[in-house]
Amino acid sequence: MRIFVSGGAGFIGSNFIRYVLERRPNYVITNYDKLTYAGNLINLHTVAANPRYRFIKGDIGDFKAAETAMCECETVVHFAAESHVDRSIYEPAPVIQTNVTGTFALLEVARKLGISRFVHVSTDEVYGDIPLGTFVDENAPLKPSSPYSASKAASDLLVRSYVRTYDFPALITRSSNNYGPYQFPEKFLPLMITNAFQDKALPIYGDGKQQRDWLHVEDNCRGILAVLERGKIGEIYNIGSQDPVENLSVVRTVLRLTGKTETLLSHVKDRPGHDRRYALNCEKIRTQLDWEPDISLEDGLRQTIKWYKENAAWVANVCAGEYISYYEKYHEKRETSLPAIADGATSASVN
Repeated sequence: MRIFVSGGAGFIGSNFIRYVLERRPNYVITNYDKLTYAGNLINLHTVAANPRYRFIKGDIGDFKAAETAMCECETVVHFAAESHVDRSIYEPAPVIQTNVTGTFALLEVARKLGISRFVHVSTDEVYGDIPLGTFVDENAPLKPSSPYSASKAASDLLVRSYVRTYDFPALITRSSNNYGPYQFPEKFLPLMITNAFQDKALPIYGDGKQQRDWLHVEDNCRGILAVLERGKIGEIYNIGSQDPVENLSVVRTVLRLTGKTETLLSHVKDRPGHDRRYALNCEKIRTQLDWEPDISLEDGLRQTIKWYKENAAWVANVCAGEYISYYEKYHEKRETSLPAIADGATSASVN
């Protein structure tokens, strides 16, 4: 199988590429990535010389470039996205452009080329807040709360429209919060881990009682591959551990595993529109595709902390440059930055 992977230099995409190349000796992968701040070819240094792998730098919104890169492929796994909620709140325009318009461009290119399978990788955040005691399946209504989740919901609906209108061979995965190696430190768990290593404050939004269903990235990659290979065209598959945990509890586990004390905990102003709870019902992928998560949260956190400790050079590399100004804005000056949103003082403009 020849797979076109969009956004393959990012966190989940790079883990997926390494996972597939290791376990499917007959698969060939084209990695198409714009290399924005969250995309890094260092994530793929172990496979860079593999004859079954090639990298092409490009924007998913560039029809001609995407077509040239995709033309020899049979299937598509679409990871490319602006994926950080905080950034989408401060600057929504790039999120809409990449996640909605970019997905449209890839759909058009894939339809023109007669791609046999198109897996659109989405998120549990499209369902919005999930009440306590409830787990939502794939038929639940979409109620996104942030510009990011709204853009993913929009792209999901666009993909579904292509299935219905054009008989397009697409499938959708919606996974819960991923964690693991090579995750950009702006995200919750790597931020907690890297700050703990440096004895820096661990910023906890609000009361920290928001619940998230944590899924190790390798388990998600295995689920996405199962959907690519055996999923039913036109279907949506939730991928999660079905075990929501409070953010504060997860952070305390990080502190315990890093040997740090809870004096590092720092409650900060909450995110606007912050969803309280995500919880997926994953019976569909479990029963239809025989998928189960293999890595427990405790074991996964231990492995992830070990990886970040052993890869301090990678952390230093990705935390240089743009990340410094990001951290200052979103964390060190959070109390003044958030009110600016309400006043309309963002860096985005609409003409």
